[in-house]
Parts: sequence; C-alpha cells; structure tokens
Amino acid sequence: MKNYHLIFSVLVFALFLNACKTEKKKSENNDFLVLKNRYLGQKTPGLIPEVFATGIISTKGWEYGVTFTPDMKEIYFIREIEVDGKYKQEFVVYKFKNKQWEESVISPRVGQAFFSVDGKTMHLGKRYKERTETGWSEIKNLGSPFEDIRIMRLTVSAKGTYYFDEAGSDDGDGVIRYSRLIDGKREEPIALSKEINTGKYNAHPFIAPDESYIIWDGRRDSGYGHSDIYISFKQKDGSWGEAINMGGKINTEAWEAAASVTPDGKYLFFNRNMGSDKYENVDIFWVDAKIIEELRPKK
Repeated sequence: MKNYHLIFSVLVFALFLNACKTEKKKSENNDFLVLKNRYLGQKTPGLIPEVFATGIISTKGWEYGVTFTPDMKEIYFIREIEVDGKYKQEFVVYKFKNKQWEESVISPRVGQAFFSVDGKTMHLGKRYKERTETGWSEIKNLGSPFEDIRIMRLTVSAKGTYYFDEAGSDDGDGVIRYSRLIDGKREEPIALSKEINTGKYNAHPFIAPDESYIIWDGRRDSGYGHSDIYISFKQKDGSWGEAINMGGKINTEAWEAAASVTPDGKYLFFNRNMGSDKYENVDIFWVDAKIIEELRPKK
C-alpha cells in the first residue's frame, strides 16, 4: 500500500512539473502579448493623447496611418523621407521577431493599410494584398463597383462590410459609403446617413469590428477649426446616432484625422499636424480607448 501511494505521488508531481513547463512555454511565446512590448515597448498613455514612439516612428517629419495586424505582431505606417533634395513617401513595417521589433521598408507608398479581422487581407484603399505562406501577395484590385471611386481609406467589419471614403473635390465634397457582403456578393456602395455625411472633407472612416460605432474626420462649423475627429454610435433600430465631436483632448485648431482603434481594443491612434499648412510635420498620437466609452450616450 505504501508503494502504491509513493508511485501515485510521483505521478502527480510529474504531471504538475509538465504542466508548469507547458505554461512557462506559453508565457514565453506570448510575452509581448501580456507586456507593453506589443507597442514597441512604449509607456502606454492615459486619457490625454501622447505622441507615439517619439524618435522611432514619430519624428520631426511626416508620419501617418499606424495600423496593427490582428495578432499585434506587425505595425504598418507611412512616412516621408528626403532623397537627393526630393521628398517621397514609403511604406514601412515593424515586425516582432525573436522578442524584438525589426523595421523594414516594404515599398513606396501604396495606400493606407487596414487589415481584415482574420488578418488574411491587407486593404489598401481600392486595392489589397492577401496573406500567403511566405508573406503578402502582389497587389490586387477590388474591381467593380470600386474601381472608379478614389478611395483613400477602406476599413472592414467582422461581417465583411466595407466602410470607405472618397477623395473629394476642392470644394470639400467627401462622402463616406458602405458595402455589405450579401450571399457572397458585394453590393453597390451606399452613402451613409446625414449624421456622418454632413459638413466638408468627411474621410478616413474606422468601423468597429462589431459595427457598434464608426469614427471619421471632417470639418463642421461647430468644430475646433480644422478637420476634427468624430464618432457616431449605432442605435437600437440600426441607424446611426448624431455625430459627436471627440472633444478638446483629441481635437485642436490643427488638422486631426485618420483615427483607428487597435485590434485589442485598448488604444485609439490618430494623426495631428504639428507643423504649418504645408504639413511638413505630422505626428502619430495615441490615447486610452476608454475615451470612446466616455462619449457613448447614456441609456
């Protein structure tokens, strides 16, 4: 009987050690998911916006459109550089490999990136790339009915619904539309309601994965002076609520635009012009996404 208890105790202890090793391995593989490393090791902000990754991504130059892959292991953005006295824009990525972030330049600017919820598609306006075993495919076109629309930014919900803008004319005309996937087919784009498409220069929409809210930027007489960032929440009847200016913490007299929420739902990123009307210094800011809940109308 004593031998039986001894053998049983040894087996239990062995199982315990094996479980600890498995848990430790899981933890090691996901360190960057449970630590601040997922944001380039930056100290995370509170409810006051801060410049993101000063000296790494945000510099005294022009940087724009930070976006994360759903697994948070890749960060894409666009920056402007000077080469032989001329300025050009390039598409850049930081990838988390071997417990560190590695930077590489993908190509000249090809559009503002946004990823499908499953991470398999990189949308680039009216073009896109597909994830392959070796990286990303060549750029493909969405085709009809999007080929004749000058899309600056296209985002997509978990249901596969596209929300996108159209680069307007000099008079400020800019319309945000959506297109649902119905029985495997993409419907003709439909303009969103006046709650969103009011004022001028409406652009750069971000749709929440569950379509519970939409964020975009535009100019309105009631704004802070230039392009401001707005949010609208989905109502019980499926309509969009009134546009809510995201307030003085987000918006200033300067140009603010192209906001999005990280895939983990924790932070809101956006762009702000820190320079002159020539936009020579545009920085990327981030703020705790709790600011969204502060703006949500109380029931």
